[in-house]
Amino acid sequence: MRRAMGVFATGVTVVTGLDPQGDPVGFACQSFASVSLDPPLVLFCADHRGRAWPRIRDTGRFCVNVLAEEQSGLCERFGSSRGAKFEGLGWDLSRWGTPALRGVLMRAHAEVVDVRATGDHDVVIGRVLGLETEDGRRPMLFFRGHFGVEAEAPAHPNPPAGPFTWGMGDLWG
Repeated sequence: MRRAMGVFATGVTVVTGLDPQGDPVGFACQSFASVSLDPPLVLFCADHRGRAWPRIRDTGRFCVNVLAEEQSGLCERFGSSRGAKFEGLGWDLSRWGTPALRGVLMRAHAEVVDVRATGDHDVVIGRVLGLETEDGRRPMLFFRGHFGVEAEAPAHPNPPAGPFTWGMGDLWG
């Protein structure tokens, strides 16, 4: 499933928040989407086993920081399970009480309105409190297990048969 879903290019974000003690926490996340314009809602998915998400959930507010193409260092920092993620990092406390990373393409500040445990992740729905955008740069994309869409396709001469494979000529719907 990981290989098949890897052909769908996604943006890369860092979800940040404060824990109940007021300390900043965050994690890299590639499952982020707009849900609704009226009311303004977004969603992201977070692994149940993660350390940061349960601490953010307890306070009820978060910020999704959309990374630019050249921000792989931020992705690596927040994608790691080790190290002090905010140590030596430039960030600001937003007016919504969420850590806002500097220099990102977009920030969506939101409050948690619903959480659904689904498989090994939580699907988190947030009501948007504010949006901040910056223009002029390209987004960071994750595709086929690498950053950027220039990654070569792996050779799969004999794809597995089963209920999750479709031919390119199959009709949908």
